[in-house]
Amino acid sequence: VQLQASGGGLVQAGGSLRLSCSVSGRTAGNYAMAWFRQAPGKEREFVAAITWNGGNTYYSDSVKGRFTISRDTAKNTVNLQMNSLKPEYTAVYYCAAKRGYFPSAYSTPGAYTFWGQGTLVTVSS
Repeated sequence: VQLQASGGGLVQAGGSLRLSCSVSGRTAGNYAMAWFRQAPGKEREFVAAITWNGGNTYYSDSVKGRFTISRDTAKNTVNLQMNSLKPEYTAVYYCAAKRGYFPSAYSTPGAYTFWGQGTLVTVSS
């Protein structure tokens, strides 16, 4: 399974960006999907997660109400709509996937097996 993240860039504070993650390879079956981010000098942190059918979504407190995670199962993509961006959101954003059941530890990087290469989001003040 390969994950390809895209959509990052430079945006002013208060602006919006939409990240996409395409899943290719052995895509049959259910996958839990998530977005994490990692700022320079900091640990990778959870942003959002979604169940395989999109029926349930989860967010970190810092992005709740600003970000929306969604998925298109037919196209094997997961999107992250980011609104009202803040400079502290500047980071490399990674998409992640786990085959099978949705993990109870969905907010921890170790719960996911597959990772994309990351896309840089820079929010200027």
